[in-house]
Amino acid sequence: QVQVVESGGGLVQPGGSLRLSCAASGSIFSINGMGWYRQAPGKQRDLVAAIFASGSTTYADSVKGRFTISRDNAKNTVYLQMNSLKPEDTDVYYCNFKVTMMTSVGRRLGDYWGQGTQVTVSS
Repeated sequence: QVQVVESGGGLVQPGGSLRLSCAASGSIFSINGMGWYRQAPGKQRDLVAAIFASGSTTYADSVKGRFTISRDNAKNTVYLQMNSLKPEDTDVYYCNFKVTMMTSVGRRLGDYWGQGTQVTVSS
């Protein structure tokens, strides 16, 4: 099994910054990709940013130039640095790990989510 734990988030004024962290642990053979998503009540969960095994990244248009996704491979951790925050960035943020796990019957793919963390941008 794989456990995913998020930290960070909170209340910040418009124009401020926050940093989210998310760490995965367990029977991980390799991490194929990591990402951050956000979701408002009653709406679908949307991709904010992702980083792939190659190191390439992708961002939602709404956050380009303001958010940066990064990783620490040794710690199986992904970060989201959020700058110049706007009220419309207010959401619950979820991290996601796409992994290959070692099991008793061999390798298998897994898709794991963090518990979610609230980000509120308000004056």
